[in-house]
Amino acid sequence: MFGYVVMNRPEIKFKDYDLYRSFYCGLCRELRERYGISGQITLTYDMTFVILLLSGLYEPPTKKGTSRCMVHPVRKQPVRKNKVTEYAADMNVFLAYYKCVDDWKDEKKLSRLAYSRLLKNKDKKAEALWKKKTAVIIKHLNEISAMEKAGETDIDKISGCFGKIMEEILAWREDEWEPALRRMGFYLGKFIYLMDAYDDVEKDLEKGNYNPFAQDYIMEGFQERVCQILIMMMAEACREFEKLPIIKYADILRNILYSGVWCRFEAVSEQRKKKQEKEHV
Repeated sequence: MFGYVVMNRPEIKFKDYDLYRSFYCGLCRELRERYGISGQITLTYDMTFVILLLSGLYEPPTKKGTSRCMVHPVRKQPVRKNKVTEYAADMNVFLAYYKCVDDWKDEKKLSRLAYSRLLKNKDKKAEALWKKKTAVIIKHLNEISAMEKAGETDIDKISGCFGKIMEEILAWREDEWEPALRRMGFYLGKFIYLMDAYDDVEKDLEKGNYNPFAQDYIMEGFQERVCQILIMMMAEACREFEKLPIIKYADILRNILYSGVWCRFEAVSEQRKKKQEKEHV
């Protein structure tokens, strides 16, 4: 369900891309140090966005350095890490574990079962560090699972559950910025859930898996309807973002929120358009 909150690389400045990569590499290193290689594999761009957002808002002391890794064994890569990086690493592993468990329950993927077992003790560590927050997230994950099993057709209801999960993740601290971060997280989470459903609808229909768009996919105007829903979600998320006094990393964050999140939607739409054109030839 993750992998949609990304940058639009062709539209970003080189210096901003390098800055983004340094936080991405910082998260990668933090995952390795806290959770080993199995934790490192859970690395996502979505949590890099969370780091940039919260770092830009709270401006915690950030350590700069360089590091080599398996992907870049020869040339050292710039690395930036701070307290938000630690928090994001914990949330990343915690959510990755439950995603694996969910994939096993839904599709009986043995690879996901095996990986969930590798992460099991690690997810308990993250859960212990953030007990109040993880309890709320587990509650909403269970609600999503129950609704999917029941075949829930109300897309607002089920996407809202994932919205509450992202809301909890963005609300790092209980302070004056919490309300705006929660509202931003809520709409961003809804966007992620619905974008994932849009992305997977064909595959889910073929396999007989749950998808909130299953009934609408064959209807005329499906593409336009989904696009309008997603636009509304991101409009609300961006409205809340603009309320935050963020100067640092603002250009990168706007690239992601106003452009990057649409990259996958445009790619999927183009693929389906070409497929339909071939079918009508």
